[in-house]
Amino acid sequence: MKIVTAEQMQNIDRMAASQGLSTAVLMENAGKVVAEEMRKAIGNVAGNRILAIIGPGNNGGDGLVAARYLSDWGAEISVYLCNERAIDDKNLIRLAERGVPIIQAEQDTQCTELDRLLDQTETVIDAIFGTGRSRVIDGVYKIVLTTLNDVKIKRPGISVFAVDMPSGMDADTGEVDPCCSRADMTITLGYPKPGFFTFPGADYAGRVIIADIGIPTQLAENITTGLITREIVKSILPDRPANANKGSFGKVLIIAGSINYVGAAYLACMGAARSGAGLVTLATPKSLIPILAAKLTETTYIPLPEKNGAISPGAVSVIRERLKEYKAVLMGCGIGQQKQTVNFVKSMLDILRQSNERTLIFDADALNILSLMPDWWQKLPGDAILTPHPGEMGKLCGISIEEVQRKRLETARQSAQHWHKVVVLKGAYSIIASPDGQTRINDLAYQGLASAGTGDVLAGIIAGLAAQGVSDFDAAVCGVYLHGEAGLKAGHVMGDVGMLAGDLIPVLPKVISEIKEQAAA
Repeated sequence: MKIVTAEQMQNIDRMAASQGLSTAVLMENAGKVVAEEMRKAIGNVAGNRILAIIGPGNNGGDGLVAARYLSDWGAEISVYLCNERAIDDKNLIRLAERGVPIIQAEQDTQCTELDRLLDQTETVIDAIFGTGRSRVIDGVYKIVLTTLNDVKIKRPGISVFAVDMPSGMDADTGEVDPCCSRADMTITLGYPKPGFFTFPGADYAGRVIIADIGIPTQLAENITTGLITREIVKSILPDRPANANKGSFGKVLIIAGSINYVGAAYLACMGAARSGAGLVTLATPKSLIPILAAKLTETTYIPLPEKNGAISPGAVSVIRERLKEYKAVLMGCGIGQQKQTVNFVKSMLDILRQSNERTLIFDADALNILSLMPDWWQKLPGDAILTPHPGEMGKLCGISIEEVQRKRLETARQSAQHWHKVVVLKGAYSIIASPDGQTRINDLAYQGLASAGTGDVLAGIIAGLAAQGVSDFDAAVCGVYLHGEAGLKAGHVMGDVGMLAGDLIPVLPKVISEIKEQAAA
């Protein structure tokens, strides 16, 4: 499923018109599907008091068509026009022929009619702007939206359905005008918009329904941003032939852990193992191995030289002798940022650059150490996966966390292209961007995953998939999706509060199995 900007959607509409899909046809399709989705959500709409608040342009036209269908199905429809529409507007004429009350805002100077209608209404259709807003909202639109929001606060039970976008929300950035409407459901037309996957916009859109309005799929084939879907993940998951051995599923080397972050090594190793890697080896300070071996019974070990429980530069020669055995190498989970560890990471980069035969994943402290190095991306091997959370991303880019969060999609995409690396920007609606411009967003914002260690599990999952021969970008895409689904499944059993990173591990194989079984069904 592609994700399109407002400008891209306008271009698609123009191309559709050139192929004979007129604005009138698309408007009819859009209005009908909006009405159908509302009926699904409400149930029997007969007798339901619905107010359609109509703005200018096509979005208002979509709202008028939806109102007509709902009226035909027995709803008690009223229409409030924020501005005059053309005298020959067929959709408005059809409503008038049905006896639907139509109120003009310019004749309702004190908003007494709007107040009366909202007081009597159970459901509101927000068809004011959609993706068409390009300026600060003022005048009658500000008055109408402010009135609607005030009523929504006083009467939370009133349902607001937004047509395409909540009015006042930027389709591309998710930024919202102070008087932006808060929707319970947004029925977005044709394709989802980037603003749905960035806060605060995600909070204003409510439940998002992606409505097919008949636009040919080939018109969006050049769009490089899309959602991760279950079908995509099905196609990525590697086969597991019956005659395989552990070597068939790849070997992962995980360089992780220090005296203060023993658990990070455990979580990363289990993420890799539970995602299907044939063998997981942990390279960690030798003093930690007795602790970790009590839980990581299937993992093999490379004891590393250390100082005060942290990896020392002498570990480089130990790891260099073993590197050729592994298809994927993950470095950084819980290694700390002591001076000796910084020197170790810098020396490891020199070794890793000498060979490009394996996938490299840099996470956590490895990323923090990279950010201390000028032009750090030029010191990395050609191919690598970076998995920063917003704070780490800010350090890597030299910008604030706030700027990262405000421009998540743009930051991830531009950084991947500039650094020539696959970037996984973690957080609500994680973003995966590749150097060639391909970008995927995971449609998940789940508070249960906001706990220490979940990022270590994710890094391990990605490494495990890469070891099985999955390409860098696909391993990141698939890993993010599996991680999110495991979180949801664990949360269903445990509850959101108090769910731990380790709770994802036992359910991960079940998630993979369910996806594969669906593929076979």
